[in-house]
Amino acid sequence: MKSYFFVFCIVFASCSNVVKDRQSEKWIQLFNGTDLSDWTIKFSGHALNENYKNTFRVENGLLKVSYDEYDSFDAIFGHIFYKEKFSHYILRIEYRFIGEQVPGGPGWAYKNNGAMLHSQAPETMSLDQDFPVSIEAQLLGGDEEGERPTANLCTPGTHVVMNNMLVTQHCINSNSKTYHGEEWVTVELHVKGNEVIHHVIDGDTVLTYSSPQIGGTNKPETFPLADGTPLTEGFIALQAESHPTEFRIVELLDLSKKK
Repeated sequence: MKSYFFVFCIVFASCSNVVKDRQSEKWIQLFNGTDLSDWTIKFSGHALNENYKNTFRVENGLLKVSYDEYDSFDAIFGHIFYKEKFSHYILRIEYRFIGEQVPGGPGWAYKNNGAMLHSQAPETMSLDQDFPVSIEAQLLGGDEEGERPTANLCTPGTHVVMNNMLVTQHCINSNSKTYHGEEWVTVELHVKGNEVIHHVIDGDTVLTYSSPQIGGTNKPETFPLADGTPLTEGFIALQAESHPTEFRIVELLDLSKKK
Protein backbone atom coordinates (compact mmCIF):
# COMPACT_ATOMS: atom_id res chain seq x y z
CA MET A 1 0.00 0.00 0.00
CA LYS A 2 2.79 2.42 0.88
CA SER A 3 4.53 1.84 -2.46
CA TYR A 4 1.32 2.59 -4.39
CA PHE A 5 0.81 5.75 -2.40
CA PHE A 6 4.42 6.80 -3.04
CA VAL A 7 4.03 6.32 -6.78
CA PHE A 8 0.73 8.20 -6.75
CA CYS A 9 2.35 11.12 -4.93
CA ILE A 10 5.18 11.27 -7.47
CA VAL A 11 2.77 11.25 -10.42
CA PHE A 12 0.43 13.74 -8.78
CA ALA A 13 3.28 16.09 -7.91
CA SER A 14 4.63 15.89 -11.44
CA CYS A 15 1.23 16.68 -12.95
CA SER A 16 0.72 19.48 -10.46
CA ASN A 17 4.04 21.06 -11.45
CA VAL A 18 3.07 20.89 -15.12
CA VAL A 19 -0.23 22.65 -14.38
CA LYS A 20 1.58 25.32 -12.37
CA ASP A 21 4.12 25.84 -15.17
CA ARG A 22 1.34 26.30 -17.72
CA GLN A 23 -0.57 28.66 -15.48
CA SER A 24 2.57 30.73 -14.92
CA GLU A 25 3.22 31.14 -18.63
CA LYS A 26 2.36 34.66 -19.73
CA TRP A 27 1.23 34.49 -23.33
CA ILE A 28 1.03 37.83 -25.12
CA GLN A 29 -2.08 38.18 -27.28
CA LEU A 30 -0.62 39.79 -30.39
CA PHE A 31 -4.13 39.85 -31.84
CA ASN A 32 -6.48 41.26 -29.21
CA GLY A 33 -9.68 40.07 -30.92
CA THR A 34 -11.01 43.62 -31.21
CA ASP A 35 -8.92 45.76 -33.55
CA LEU A 36 -5.58 46.15 -35.34
CA SER A 37 -4.23 48.94 -33.17
CA ASP A 38 -0.98 47.05 -32.43
CA TRP A 39 -0.23 46.31 -36.08
CA THR A 40 1.30 48.12 -39.05
CA ILE A 41 0.19 47.44 -42.63
CA LYS A 42 2.30 47.54 -45.77
CA PHE A 43 1.11 46.70 -49.32
CA SER A 44 3.42 46.70 -52.31
CA GLY A 45 3.03 49.93 -54.26
CA HIS A 46 1.24 51.66 -51.38
CA ALA A 47 2.22 53.87 -48.48
CA LEU A 48 2.73 52.53 -44.98
CA ASN A 49 -0.54 51.84 -43.15
CA GLU A 50 -2.67 52.16 -46.28
CA ASN A 51 -5.04 49.21 -45.80
CA TYR A 52 -5.62 48.58 -49.50
CA LYS A 53 -9.29 47.75 -50.19
CA ASN A 54 -9.84 47.03 -46.49
CA THR A 55 -8.01 43.72 -46.89
CA PHE A 56 -6.98 43.35 -43.25
CA ARG A 57 -9.92 43.68 -40.88
CA VAL A 58 -11.41 42.38 -37.64
CA GLU A 59 -14.87 40.82 -37.75
CA ASN A 60 -16.57 38.62 -35.16
CA GLY A 61 -13.40 38.41 -33.12
CA LEU A 62 -11.33 37.17 -36.07
CA LEU A 63 -8.41 38.78 -37.87
CA LYS A 64 -9.38 38.41 -41.53
CA VAL A 65 -7.61 38.70 -44.85
CA SER A 66 -10.54 39.54 -47.12
CA TYR A 67 -10.94 40.19 -50.84
CA ASP A 68 -14.62 41.07 -51.17
CA GLU A 69 -13.74 44.59 -52.37
CA TYR A 70 -11.40 43.34 -55.13
CA ASP A 71 -12.21 42.85 -58.81
CA SER A 72 -8.79 41.26 -59.36
CA PHE A 73 -5.61 40.77 -57.35
CA ASP A 74 -3.12 42.68 -59.56
CA ALA A 75 -0.07 41.36 -57.63
CA ILE A 76 -0.54 43.75 -54.73
CA PHE A 77 0.92 41.68 -51.90
CA GLY A 78 0.31 42.78 -48.33
CA HIS A 79 1.70 42.18 -44.86
CA ILE A 80 0.59 43.18 -41.39
CA PHE A 81 3.33 43.56 -38.76
CA TYR A 82 3.10 43.39 -34.99
CA LYS A 83 4.53 46.48 -33.29
CA GLU A 84 7.43 44.86 -31.39
CA LYS A 85 10.53 42.85 -32.25
CA PHE A 86 11.22 39.48 -30.63
CA SER A 87 14.18 37.10 -30.55
CA HIS A 88 13.41 33.99 -28.45
CA TYR A 89 9.77 32.93 -28.34
CA ILE A 90 7.00 30.50 -29.17
CA LEU A 91 4.48 31.90 -31.64
CA ARG A 92 1.12 30.11 -31.71
CA ILE A 93 -1.28 30.71 -34.60
CA GLU A 94 -4.71 29.25 -35.33
CA TYR A 95 -5.70 29.85 -38.94
CA ARG A 96 -7.92 28.58 -41.72
CA PHE A 97 -8.50 29.26 -45.39
CA ILE A 98 -12.04 30.00 -46.54
CA GLY A 99 -13.88 30.74 -49.76
CA GLU A 100 -12.34 31.22 -53.17
CA GLN A 101 -9.12 32.81 -54.26
CA VAL A 102 -9.56 36.28 -55.73
CA PRO A 103 -9.37 36.40 -59.57
CA GLY A 104 -5.86 37.15 -60.78
CA GLY A 105 -4.14 35.52 -57.83
CA PRO A 106 -1.13 33.39 -58.80
CA GLY A 107 -1.56 29.63 -58.79
CA TRP A 108 1.04 29.14 -56.07
CA ALA A 109 -0.89 31.52 -53.79
CA TYR A 110 -4.01 29.33 -53.68
CA LYS A 111 -4.71 28.68 -49.97
CA ASN A 112 -1.39 30.30 -49.15
CA ASN A 113 -0.47 32.60 -46.28
CA GLY A 114 2.49 32.82 -43.95
CA ALA A 115 4.00 34.02 -40.71
CA MET A 116 7.11 36.08 -41.33
CA LEU A 117 9.75 35.68 -38.59
CA HIS A 118 12.82 37.84 -37.87
CA SER A 119 11.39 40.28 -40.42
CA GLN A 120 12.75 43.68 -41.33
CA ALA A 121 10.71 46.61 -40.02
CA PRO A 122 7.76 47.59 -42.25
CA GLU A 123 8.96 51.19 -42.50
CA THR A 124 12.23 49.99 -44.03
CA MET A 125 10.50 48.28 -46.97
CA SER A 126 10.73 50.01 -50.33
CA LEU A 127 7.49 51.25 -51.87
CA ASP A 128 7.20 48.44 -54.43
CA GLN A 129 8.73 45.64 -52.32
CA ASP A 130 6.52 42.54 -52.43
CA PHE A 131 7.86 40.67 -49.39
CA PRO A 132 9.88 41.72 -46.34
CA VAL A 133 13.31 40.19 -45.87
CA SER A 134 12.46 37.50 -43.34
CA ILE A 135 12.07 33.81 -42.58
CA GLU A 136 8.61 32.65 -43.65
CA ALA A 137 6.70 29.85 -41.98
CA GLN A 138 4.51 29.13 -45.01
CA LEU A 139 0.89 28.17 -44.30
CA LEU A 140 -0.83 26.14 -47.00
CA GLY A 141 -4.17 24.41 -47.51
CA GLY A 142 -4.85 21.36 -49.64
CA ASP A 143 -6.09 21.66 -53.21
CA GLU A 144 -8.13 18.42 -53.07
CA GLU A 145 -5.54 16.69 -55.26
CA GLY A 146 -2.54 15.03 -53.66
CA GLU A 147 -0.48 16.16 -50.70
CA ARG A 148 0.25 19.80 -49.84
CA PRO A 149 1.90 20.12 -46.42
CA THR A 150 1.75 23.22 -44.27
CA ALA A 151 4.25 24.89 -41.91
CA ASN A 152 6.82 24.89 -44.69
CA LEU A 153 9.82 27.21 -44.98
CA CYS A 154 10.34 30.00 -47.51
CA THR A 155 13.24 32.44 -47.47
CA PRO A 156 12.69 35.92 -48.97
CA GLY A 157 16.17 37.44 -48.91
CA THR A 158 17.45 34.87 -46.44
CA HIS A 159 19.13 31.48 -46.07
CA VAL A 160 19.18 28.85 -43.32
CA VAL A 161 21.27 25.83 -42.38
CA MET A 162 19.91 22.27 -42.44
CA ASN A 163 21.98 19.14 -41.80
CA ASN A 164 25.06 21.35 -41.40
CA MET A 165 24.68 22.71 -44.92
CA LEU A 166 23.67 26.18 -46.10
CA VAL A 167 20.30 25.94 -47.86
CA THR A 168 19.79 28.39 -50.72
CA GLN A 169 16.59 26.79 -52.07
CA HIS A 170 13.73 29.26 -51.67
CA CYS A 171 11.11 26.88 -50.20
CA ILE A 172 11.40 23.62 -48.26
CA ASN A 173 8.39 21.43 -47.44
CA SER A 174 7.70 20.16 -43.95
CA ASN A 175 6.52 16.63 -43.24
CA SER A 176 3.08 17.72 -42.02
CA LYS A 177 -0.14 16.19 -43.25
CA THR A 178 -2.39 18.03 -45.71
CA TYR A 179 -5.39 20.03 -44.47
CA HIS A 180 -7.88 20.04 -47.34
CA GLY A 181 -10.97 21.75 -45.96
CA GLU A 182 -11.77 24.89 -44.01
CA GLU A 183 -10.82 23.43 -40.64
CA TRP A 184 -8.80 25.37 -38.10
CA VAL A 185 -5.10 24.49 -37.94
CA THR A 186 -2.80 25.28 -35.01
CA VAL A 187 0.87 25.95 -35.73
CA GLU A 188 3.56 26.70 -33.18
CA LEU A 189 6.86 28.26 -34.18
CA HIS A 190 9.63 27.77 -31.62
CA VAL A 191 12.24 30.43 -32.32
CA LYS A 192 15.58 30.65 -30.50
CA GLY A 193 17.22 33.71 -32.00
CA ASN A 194 19.88 32.70 -34.50
CA GLU A 195 20.26 29.22 -33.01
CA VAL A 196 17.35 27.07 -34.14
CA ILE A 197 13.71 27.30 -35.30
CA HIS A 198 11.17 24.46 -35.05
CA HIS A 199 7.82 24.29 -36.84
CA VAL A 200 5.35 22.29 -34.74
CA ILE A 201 1.83 21.04 -35.51
CA ASP A 202 -0.29 19.13 -32.98
CA GLY A 203 2.79 18.60 -30.83
CA ASP A 204 4.85 17.13 -33.68
CA THR A 205 7.92 18.89 -35.02
CA VAL A 206 7.49 18.92 -38.79
CA LEU A 207 10.52 21.04 -39.77
CA THR A 208 13.73 22.24 -38.09
CA TYR A 209 16.53 24.52 -39.28
CA SER A 210 19.19 26.77 -37.80
CA SER A 211 21.37 29.82 -38.38
CA PRO A 212 18.86 32.08 -40.18
CA GLN A 213 20.82 34.73 -42.06
CA ILE A 214 20.68 37.29 -44.84
CA GLY A 215 21.29 35.76 -48.26
CA GLY A 216 20.36 35.50 -51.91
CA THR A 217 18.97 37.97 -54.42
CA ASN A 218 15.35 38.10 -53.30
CA LYS A 219 15.79 41.40 -51.46
CA PRO A 220 16.04 45.09 -52.41
CA GLU A 221 19.34 46.15 -53.96
CA THR A 222 19.65 48.81 -51.29
CA PHE A 223 19.09 46.40 -48.37
CA PRO A 224 21.73 47.43 -45.82
CA LEU A 225 22.78 44.03 -44.39
CA ALA A 226 25.35 41.87 -46.18
CA ASP A 227 24.82 38.22 -47.05
CA GLY A 228 25.73 36.00 -44.13
CA THR A 229 24.60 38.51 -41.49
CA PRO A 230 22.92 36.46 -38.71
CA LEU A 231 19.23 37.11 -38.07
CA THR A 232 18.89 37.12 -34.31
CA GLU A 233 15.61 39.02 -33.93
CA GLY A 234 12.96 40.86 -35.90
CA PHE A 235 9.30 41.59 -36.42
CA ILE A 236 6.44 39.15 -36.94
CA ALA A 237 4.06 39.61 -39.87
CA LEU A 238 1.11 37.85 -41.50
CA GLN A 239 0.44 37.87 -45.22
CA ALA A 240 -2.19 38.79 -47.79
CA GLU A 241 -1.40 36.79 -50.93
CA SER A 242 -4.81 36.52 -52.67
CA HIS A 243 -6.68 33.79 -50.74
CA PRO A 244 -9.12 34.70 -47.92
CA THR A 245 -7.68 33.68 -44.56
CA GLU A 246 -8.91 33.89 -40.98
CA PHE A 247 -6.87 33.96 -37.78
CA ARG A 248 -8.52 33.44 -34.41
CA ILE A 249 -5.39 33.19 -32.26
CA VAL A 250 -2.04 34.93 -32.70
CA GLU A 251 -0.21 34.71 -29.39
CA LEU A 252 3.39 34.65 -28.21
CA LEU A 253 5.31 33.33 -25.25
CA ASP A 254 8.44 35.45 -24.81
CA LEU A 255 11.36 33.20 -23.89
CA SER A 256 14.04 35.90 -23.93
CA LYS A 257 14.18 36.01 -20.12
CA LYS A 258 14.50 32.22 -19.93
CA LYS A 259 17.56 31.90 -22.16
